[in-house]
Amino acid sequence: MNAVIMTARERQDLCALIRRRERLEKTAAVQRSAELLADVERQLSSVFSYDNDENWARAYAAAEQAVEDANAGVLARCHELGIPERFAPTIAMGWIARGENASASRRSELRRLAQAKIAAAEKQARTVIESRSVELQEKIVTASLTSDAAREFLAQMPAVAVLMQPIDVQALLGVQKT
Repeated sequence: MNAVIMTARERQDLCALIRRRERLEKTAAVQRSAELLADVERQLSSVFSYDNDENWARAYAAAEQAVEDANAGVLARCHELGIPERFAPTIAMGWIARGENASASRRSELRRLAQAKIAAAEKQARTVIESRSVELQEKIVTASLTSDAAREFLAQMPAVAVLMQPIDVQALLGVQKT
């Protein structure tokens, strides 16, 4: 920010506006999370019928014909062996319209994964929004600071990376390093 002189009222109004924008963006992040979750649910509940796609319909028809031909061969062999038609084995085929999403447990697993990823993305977005808000407010306030003591005071805030060190899983489990 340039060394433009602002009145106390302008600084106050700008900081208030920045905080309002921050709240709005956080609300937008929550809304976006809801939209993303709804999209995941839409994808998880999708049903794909073979007759919705020309290539799938051709493949299905070819498979049906192959099963029909195979069953004719099985029936012919049953006649040779003296097996009554009503006891003859048959070959069946089907179209699985949902793939692995037909399984409730798989949908649940994918849903939990999506929820975790979306929650992490929302937290990251909220952190970026808050950081940017603080940055802007800090620029406004520091531009009006007149003493070195005041500037030094602001510089004393520790960084999160310093406060939250990585976790050593071996130490967490009580394993001695050799």
